[in-house]
Order: sequence, then structure tokens, then C-alpha cells
Amino acid sequence: MKDGIHPDYKKTTIKCVCGNEIETGSVVDNITVEICNKCHPFYTGQQKILDSEGRVERFNKRYGNKKA
Repeated sequence: MKDGIHPDYKKTTIKCVCGNEIETGSVVDNITVEICNKCHPFYTGQQKILDSEGRVERFNKRYGNKKA
């Protein structure tokens, strides 16, 4: 690698607005994010499927719970 052209890679902390902190390596200091794996609805089980036309129910009725 050439000297002097690469950014300085260092340990940094990623902070979420929910209070979760993750220590990692980056070229950026003190990263702040709005959502992380501790507060994201998909990972916490709080995710809701919004379906105004009944597509999910129609799919589940047609293809769901089939036993081979």
C-alpha cells in the first residue's frame, strides 16, 4: 500500500437514539444512528404488515400451511 493516501482507521462507537452503543472500527468518529437492531421493529417482533387490499390473507389462503 502507498503511504499517505489511506484514511486513518480507528476504533469508534456507534450510538443509537434508543441508547444502544456498538464499538467497531471506522474512519469516522462517533457515529449516531436513528435505529439499530435493538429497536428496529423487524428484530423486536413489533413489525406489523399493512395490507389494505387483503393480499397477504389471499396469499396465505392460497399457498400458506400446505403440507407436502
